[in-house]
Amino acid sequence: MKAGPNNLITDIAGLRVGNAEDAGLRSGVSVLLGERPFTAAVQVMGGAPGTRETDLLAPDKLVQEVDALVLSGGSAFGLGACDGVMAGLRAQGRGFAVGDQRVPIVPGAILFDLLNGGDKSWTETPYPGLGRAALEAATERFALGSVGAGFGAMTGTFKGGLGSASAVLESGFTVGALVAVNALGSVTVGEGPHFWAAPWEVAGEFGGLGVAHRYHSTAEPEPMKRQGEATTIAIVATDAALTQAQAQRMATAAHDGMARAIVPSHTPMDGDLIFAAATGEKPLADPVRDPFQLGHAASCVLARAIARAIYEAKEHPGDLQPCWRSRYGTSKSPAH
Repeated sequence: MKAGPNNLITDIAGLRVGNAEDAGLRSGVSVLLGERPFTAAVQVMGGAPGTRETDLLAPDKLVQEVDALVLSGGSAFGLGACDGVMAGLRAQGRGFAVGDQRVPIVPGAILFDLLNGGDKSWTETPYPGLGRAALEAATERFALGSVGAGFGAMTGTFKGGLGSASAVLESGFTVGALVAVNALGSVTVGEGPHFWAAPWEVAGEFGGLGVAHRYHSTAEPEPMKRQGEATTIAIVATDAALTQAQAQRMATAAHDGMARAIVPSHTPMDGDLIFAAATGEKPLADPVRDPFQLGHAASCVLARAIARAIYEAKEHPGDLQPCWRSRYGTSKSPAH
């Protein structure tokens, strides 16, 4: 398993990512867009999720494909970002055909960043506008760290952010992840710089420090955030042709990657959620082996993307938490 050419989720042909943020608001939106509708599923394992249109992602529902997926800050207000994305897609003539109408299918999930020091005194929610702007900014190469849905994110220790990574399997399939990390838990081990995800790192993508010399396996962490203030929301994607049920299994397996990279994860106060997307470009050669390996790859790629989110975060005036880089150094890998 090796990283794709850009080490981004957009190494999967036909996918693009757009980010938009408001520095004063200290929040933002990220959008995953396909050239055409793609199969999508979801698996929620956190105790405090915030979602839109996730019920239709069940395998027994009428609509089997979506036009875009949205990750947003703003807590419940951030679900309005999907309105902006829908409006932009409708203007492009995209959406599920119902008679002579088109209804863009845009599921979304949010994280809580309302208490991060930004100006939240709006009279009209800014998230539809941020969603539209993120859609219009969609591209194959995009920045990581303090951008998009990760702009105002925090964790149990360091400033959070937006992360992405990819892997190309020997079978020829590509798997990628996009994640906004706003976790209750910590992405690093103890008080040191080492990432929990270190065993899965590829080519020094988050510093190349290797594994920690000592692990605090018996530590009993305290919940430093209150209920509803934490969430890690992610998308794992592949170019394989998966059914909605198979995509859901990939999302379920990917939660292992979240648990590898954030300690603790899936707490009652986190809204941890993973979407899965499958573009269907490449048929499965083996109906047992291929889904098995795709699930494993999704968990590894997500763990890497989570570490990259914190590794690439940048300082901004008024930050309530330090950045990993400001404390431990700068990147050894190319910035995206």
